[in-house]
Amino acid sequence: MHRLYHYPLSPFSRKVRLVLAEKKIEVELIEERYWDPSPEFLRLNPAGRVPVLRINNHTFCESNSICEYLEEKYPDYPLMPNNIEERAEVRRIVNWFDDSFYKEVTLNLLGERIMKKVKGIGYPDSQNVKKGSKRIKFHLDYMAALLDNRRWLAGNSMSMADFSAAAQISCIDYISDVDWNRSTTVKDWYAKIKCRPAFRSLLVDQISGFPQPQHYSDLDF
Repeated sequence: MHRLYHYPLSPFSRKVRLVLAEKKIEVELIEERYWDPSPEFLRLNPAGRVPVLRINNHTFCESNSICEYLEEKYPDYPLMPNNIEERAEVRRIVNWFDDSFYKEVTLNLLGERIMKKVKGIGYPDSQNVKKGSKRIKFHLDYMAALLDNRRWLAGNSMSMADFSAAAQISCIDYISDVDWNRSTTVKDWYAKIKCRPAFRSLLVDQISGFPQPQHYSDLDF
């Protein structure tokens, strides 16, 4: 049995879920409250972070390591280009969203608006929320600039870069903090991703006490 230890609004868990679904790999999802980890989970990953993937008695941790493993192990439905320069560009954009977007936007919006309450560690810091709201505009504009010259974020084929971005964006969309009127190009890109079968499980995620916005699971926004 393949098992993925995850948290529904962890963008890194979501990225791995997208890759697994795109490659048509069935997996049992086990929700892990990683801020209060179970002893079993800590035995799998002493760092106490999600996602963790268990396949055939092997344990894989950290989203990029997991995604690279899945890409090599299951080359059908490829999410990395063959060209070495193009692969470097995919990895650059993956890092952009995993690092810059996550720190500047996701932590300041999702982290403040939902995760503080879920974790029971206080109330949103309005300054951080304002910072996140300002920085997401920069990131959306950068995405629009990339998509003005490409069909997908890293080139003319959908790649791991698009899933990394969509994982972060979908978390922010859960709290209605994406201005979809800012860029038609970015909205059209997200609509293409959102309509993929791999995205379906993300669209039914529910966080107790935080209902989905009406548009969240609507494929037509």
